[in-house]
Amino acid sequence: MAKKKETMSMIDSFSEFKSLKNIDRETLVKVLEESFRNVIAKMFGSDSNFDVIINPEKGDLEIWRNREVVEDGQATNAMTQVELSEALELDPDTELGEELTDQVYFEDFGRRAILNLRQTLTSKILELQKDALYGDYIKRVGQIITAEVYQVWKKEVLLLDYDGNELILPKQYLIPRDRIKKGDSVRAIIERVENNNNNPKIILSRTSNDFLKALFELEVPEIADELITIRRVARIPGERAKIAVESFDDRIDPVGACVGVKGSRIHGIVRELQNESIDVIQYTSNLGLFIQRALSPAKIASYHVNEENGHIEVYLKQDQISLAIGRGGANIKLASQLLGHEIDIFRDDADSIDEEDIYLEEFDDEIEPWVIDLLKSVGCDTAKSVLNKSREELIRVTDLEEDTIDFVLEVLRSEFEQDTVQPSTEEDKREAEDQTSNESKDL
Repeated sequence: MAKKKETMSMIDSFSEFKSLKNIDRETLVKVLEESFRNVIAKMFGSDSNFDVIINPEKGDLEIWRNREVVEDGQATNAMTQVELSEALELDPDTELGEELTDQVYFEDFGRRAILNLRQTLTSKILELQKDALYGDYIKRVGQIITAEVYQVWKKEVLLLDYDGNELILPKQYLIPRDRIKKGDSVRAIIERVENNNNNPKIILSRTSNDFLKALFELEVPEIADELITIRRVARIPGERAKIAVESFDDRIDPVGACVGVKGSRIHGIVRELQNESIDVIQYTSNLGLFIQRALSPAKIASYHVNEENGHIEVYLKQDQISLAIGRGGANIKLASQLLGHEIDIFRDDADSIDEEDIYLEEFDDEIEPWVIDLLKSVGCDTAKSVLNKSREELIRVTDLEEDTIDFVLEVLRSEFEQDTVQPSTEEDKREAEDQTSNESKDL
């Protein structure tokens, strides 16, 4: 009797376990039946002549054995056959050749069988739990989740969801300015779900383009209502991003709706992304106009699609090149991602160099070549193109030291101070003298 109580208590405990792990009743009953059958098969070689009946309401079970009634002394397998004399003791109405069904008690199989059952049940329910976890999260890939930081390691962060499931946020998927500690509540997107050897691993990300997209879907009702759609997203996590949106309703300004009144909608996203600067532009199928918007604030003069390499060749005025490239090349990099093509920048032919101007290469005896290359990378190919920019702007776009910029400006200015232009012909001289004489009369 004690063994029977032990088995019933075991079933009750697993019933409680399933409710905690969200395993439905029907599935648990099936697992229990399979587990009992597996143990019976291990003990007797087969479970084919056993019926296992589990009562989910009462939390108990019955095991019935079916055996063929044979003549005394003719039974060759005690599990599948029963002699007539024994059968009559169990059921006085039984006859030779009939099938006798009698109840057996699992507790009588011994403690080893009970321990074996515990292990089998534990293993099967753990598999069910993993399958349920994988099935739940694989459907949620691309969705935002909020979880609590449980442990911070060197290469990854371990988080727990509301059900206590473990989630992994690799360090490379953190925004560079993220500072996360144990106990923090973190929002991220479910990047992917791995399932190696039936061991689900949920990977989160805060650097994914889809994370930015999902944040806009949360903050902008028009996107959730499918009145506005996000067509393209480009990011340099923690620094800058560009997002192209399109409205299906002509009455709705997609850019204004995403930004919100006085930036009310976009400010929350910017804070979540550690002050990442976000440019929202309106999508268009007009390639030229889309290039212009993608490279904003620069104004393009013209463009050409190179059919050989798929690059987009953009031509700009001299003063627009640095704007198109942006600090550290961020603007052109994001524009290329948004367009899906590499962008090559060229000076507009109409924007020809001043005859009195000098290419920077002419100063390589005084200015380090790498400094010249850096200046050229931000659109400053000539001396005057450098001098036309303020000292502060040069420091900002090149990220060079102040002393280096001051030295470059001094070298370039001295060149033009030495080449002060004088009247070169007699006619020029007479015009200059007449102009001086007229000014004297006016006085």
